[in-house]
Formats: sequence, C-alpha cells, structure tokens
Amino acid sequence: MLQSLSEIAETQTYHLGQLTPSIVLYEPSFEGWLSAVFYVYANKLQNDDSLQLIAQDCYVPSLIAQATSVTTDEDNAERVLTKLHKLLGRSGMRNILWGFLSEKDNIGTTLFQVVKYAIDYPSRHIMEDLGNLNVLELVQTVKSVGREKHRMEAFVRFEHTTDDIYFARVDPDFNVLPLIGEHFRQRYQDQHWAIYDLSRGYGIYYDKSQSTPSRPATLQTITDLDDAVLRNPASIHSEDEQRYQKFWQGYFINVNIKERKNPRLHKQYLPQRYWKYLSEKQVLPNAEHLQKRR
Repeated sequence: MLQSLSEIAETQTYHLGQLTPSIVLYEPSFEGWLSAVFYVYANKLQNDDSLQLIAQDCYVPSLIAQATSVTTDEDNAERVLTKLHKLLGRSGMRNILWGFLSEKDNIGTTLFQVVKYAIDYPSRHIMEDLGNLNVLELVQTVKSVGREKHRMEAFVRFEHTTDDIYFARVDPDFNVLPLIGEHFRQRYQDQHWAIYDLSRGYGIYYDKSQSTPSRPATLQTITDLDDAVLRNPASIHSEDEQRYQKFWQGYFINVNIKERKNPRLHKQYLPQRYWKYLSEKQVLPNAEHLQKRR
C-alpha cells in the first residue's frame, strides 16, 4: 500500500542542504572559475549532486538556493591549472578553455563535472567518452565556438580611420576575441589595427610601433571606446576608406549575375547576422552610381 505524504514526512528527515542546490559563484574569468574548482575540493563539496558553479554576473538570487561567492586566488588557480594539464593534456585544456569562452549559462557546472570525471578516473581518455553527457555537451560547445572563430577570421572587415588605425567591430555569439587575436597579429604586422566586441565591451589592439623585425607586437586590451564612434564608425573614416568602400560596393554589385542569384545558398555561406559589418552589404537602394553602364 502506498504511503501517504504525512507518513513519509513522519518517517524521513531531510536536511535543508539536501533540498536546495549548493551554488558556488565565481568571478567571471577563467582564473575565477579555477579558483572556484579549488574551493569545491578544499571544502569537500565535489560529491554534492546539487552543486552548481555559476559566474557572478549570470547569477539570479534565489530564496532557497545556498550561494557562496569565491574570490579569485591566483595561486589556487595555478595549482588547479597545473593539475588539469597533467590530467587532460594540451587538447583537453583547449576544450576546457574554449568551452569556458562560450559563456553558456551552465558552462561552469558542465566544466566542473568534466574535471571531476577526469580526477575520478585519471587513467581514462575522458574527452573520447561521448557517452558521458557532460563530455558530450562540452565537445558540442567547443565545435560551435570553433565554427564562430573560423567565421570571425573570415568575416572581420577593417575600416581605415583618420588616426591611421584599421578598426573593426564584431558581435560574435561567443567570446572568441582571445582566439582570433593571434591570427590577425601574424598577418597584419605592418599596420595599426583594432577589433572591438560590441556585446562584451572590450577589444584587442595591435600597435605596430612596438613590433620588431623578428617578433610582432603584443596585443593590448582596449575598453571604453567612444559610443558615438561605435554607433557610427563612418564618422572617423579616412578619405581613402570612403573611396575604397565605394569601389568595393561597385565591384560587388557588378560582379553579380542576376540570373544566377541563389539567396538561400548565399546566406548559408555568409549568415545574415554578419552583414551589418560588411561594407559590401551597406549599399543604399538608390546607389545607381555604383552600377556599371552597359
């Protein structure tokens, strides 16, 4: 016979910690997450099934959840990083870092569960175990981040400014600036350039004056750019940039063969969400002057 709720309540006792999730909040940085992992193991919380690791800027306070904030500790973060390198190797750490840069809401918890799996079974190649749901989610996330990285490297458009800086605005789905910086640093060593992430409010800047014949300059982080410039970059375009954009738009219009247009295929290879930063897509409807006279 089934027990009534009152009988169950009389025969079983639950602690508050068994009924509410335990949440560890970390500062929104990779070192912050590593510090949270150290805190979990230092306080023997790793076997708590309800444990969640959440970035402080993503956490929504709850009346029933128990949340503890962990400050970033460089020494603790370094200890965890060294341990993970030994367990996961270079490729495994790449997955962890790229997964973290996805900034998904639950990524802190997913990464922790993958790390716990690696610590519990140090002899296994855990990144190959797609039967583990946390590993599977991480691998799929890394694939999405890699796709976005590749597209950013292909679709970034620099615009020459009056300060002789080539400036580009981006709005990627994931925080891929740390992943694409080296690509551009190696290819554009002879000019000043900057790429700014509008969603995350920061960018990377390359100052060619700090480079040497044997080594390109170190990338710098930039913040707090003028909002007017971010909204209307054309206001700082050099004369060369204005002419170049007109030439490029004219070429883009006239090289097309109307009878062979395939909008669906075009959007497949060049997703529409990138169009707002491509100069060839900024042609006004009345731009007859760009059309070749036949």
